[in-house]
Amino acid sequence: MEGSSDSVRDGRKHHGGASDGNSIAPSSETSRSTKTLQHEVQICSSDSFRDGRKQHGGASDGNSIAPSSETSRLTETPQHEVQEPRTTTTREGNIEMGECIDPEHVGVVEPNFPRGSNFKKVSVLPLVFIIFYEVSGGAFGAEDSVKAAGPCLALIGFLVFPLIWSLPEALITAEMGTMFPVNGGYVVWVSSALGPYWGFQQGWVKWLSGVIDNALYPVLFLDYLKPSIPALGGGVPRIAAVLALTMIFTYLNYRGLTIVGWVAILLGIFTLIPFVVMGLVAIPKLEPSRWLVVSLHNVDWNLYLNTLFWNLHYWDSISTLTGEVDTPKKTLPKALFYAMILVVVGYLFPLLIGTGAVPLNRELWTDGYFSDIAKIVGGVWLRWWIQAAAAMSNMGMFVAEMNSDSFQLLGMAERGMLPKCFGKRSRYGTPVIGIMFSASGVILLSWLSFQEIIAAENFLYCIGMILEFIAFIRLRMKYPAASRPFKIPVGTVGAVLLCIPPTVLIGVVLVLSQPRVVIVSLIAIVIGLFMQPFLKDVERKRWMKFSISSDLPDLHGGNNRVPTL
Repeated sequence: MEGSSDSVRDGRKHHGGASDGNSIAPSSETSRSTKTLQHEVQICSSDSFRDGRKQHGGASDGNSIAPSSETSRLTETPQHEVQEPRTTTTREGNIEMGECIDPEHVGVVEPNFPRGSNFKKVSVLPLVFIIFYEVSGGAFGAEDSVKAAGPCLALIGFLVFPLIWSLPEALITAEMGTMFPVNGGYVVWVSSALGPYWGFQQGWVKWLSGVIDNALYPVLFLDYLKPSIPALGGGVPRIAAVLALTMIFTYLNYRGLTIVGWVAILLGIFTLIPFVVMGLVAIPKLEPSRWLVVSLHNVDWNLYLNTLFWNLHYWDSISTLTGEVDTPKKTLPKALFYAMILVVVGYLFPLLIGTGAVPLNRELWTDGYFSDIAKIVGGVWLRWWIQAAAAMSNMGMFVAEMNSDSFQLLGMAERGMLPKCFGKRSRYGTPVIGIMFSASGVILLSWLSFQEIIAAENFLYCIGMILEFIAFIRLRMKYPAASRPFKIPVGTVGAVLLCIPPTVLIGVVLVLSQPRVVIVSLIAIVIGLFMQPFLKDVERKRWMKFSISSDLPDLHGGNNRVPTL
């Protein structure tokens, strides 16, 4: 993956922050703190703000804006808690946040996060394995594809599906994530393109989808240990174990992204190595003809597509914590590229070994069957290793998913979409309330069955992805000059064509959804439609405190202006 930078030389796009319609005119002597990053911004003045904002005074030559010497104050109390206005320093002068500028060139100012400035950012290698666990976590869970469609279609699915779904989603995540290098990810994208109401709906369905998905991992963790510890099969011991695992995994998230990143690396190595060993041991037993077995009249398409979809999506989850990534405009595209290779190989290699070394019995291909294959080809010791790797994989997926979910809530709180308490960080830089809410949701939903969890989270995830595709295309059409450190090398038509295959796939997944799943998912969506107005009413009545962070960047430009978040 190679990124392309637009017309701004050293800048990033200025894109969050709101001023609630009150005029804030810049002072000619105002400057930012020495800790604030300074970037070059090429802008020109064209039209005035609506909502009563004062247009910036001074002449414009197409590249510069002369700062006004007048200063105005807020004349009425805003809905959100007002924090000190922010000023961007450029060669031409100081430009106040919220000021009107021209669309010819749009500059981006790197967001400044004083609360997180003392915390170490995530580098490429930990980010690769965090993405690996957000998307995959290894071959565990892919067994149902063989049960649903046989070896040939299972292998084809894990070869073709990444091209239809994973690659477009990863490319869009790379472009939009570097365009908006802040926490909140897809919530920010949709808000910028469609407005804060739809941004909230995006945040609601994607967070709910993530929490439902995360409820699966403590259960699977215990399922893989159940053959060795039968007491974990049910009753009070199982309930107690689910609660204990959730608390342990949640604590790892609380301790910070650096811990999570290195834990993900260690778990990833531990997860992948036994499959390499199993492959070497199984070489004498491989029969390639078994890979070609196909029976089109005996395919469970619903299970097949849901299994592929569940195992190869969530590439956009990493965007919710982009603000915690070191130099995201370079790190994020690289990490997505390496993770893509790791994920695809991590599925295909075990499936090739499992279907080629063991006689086919499709009914046996259910969760945990890779451990049985390991025993057949290598013995009991290899089975134990695979079981331990499967348990650790579920631990890694839980930790990675909870990270994305909790930082998403933090990003929404920083934009005034959620109460201010959701933006509170621990001394390790992690979102305390977001972690607690995500953990509570996991415990409440852990009683659902495996197939119900997959179907419900897939349905909600599909709705969120439709909004993401719309936001991606709309931002390409409306704000073509905005700085994109990584840009997919296609125009507007190409962007539309890129979204067509995954959109068709979304339609198929939704149509094949069971009525019960559709009803429950639609109820959840309707709750979100009413929740956003309710929270706005709570804000107006001041029952809870809301605030928009003063450290959010904002993307400006007359016809090229992204709506203030």
